[in-house]
Amino acid sequence: MENTTRRYHCPVELTLDVIGGKWAVVLLAHLKEGALRYGALRRRTPGISEKVLVQRLRELEAKGLVARTENDGRPPGVEYRLTEEGLSLAPVLEALYGWGERRAARTGVRVEPAG
Repeated sequence: MENTTRRYHCPVELTLDVIGGKWAVVLLAHLKEGALRYGALRRRTPGISEKVLVQRLRELEAKGLVARTENDGRPPGVEYRLTEEGLSLAPVLEALYGWGERRAARTGVRVEPAG
């Protein structure tokens, strides 16, 4: 969880400390749509290495934003979903998504969802 002794000078600084880091916000955005297995997250985020994906998921889990659930189904696997705290970021993630869409339209950048 958070380092409660650290001093922040702006709420955005705290927010970025919690959800910052390359790929963290992208993973949160994918999980906002619902629980996903590891393989599905990997396919939806083709630019991320397996090592970094595992690191980011562990960090987000440690920060209380993502929950990891092992299931005994066939095939057995691990599923990730947003916690209540993670779900509270939905409006922020939607705002970032919308801004990205508008920016892409203005600048001619192609956004091609994967997976």
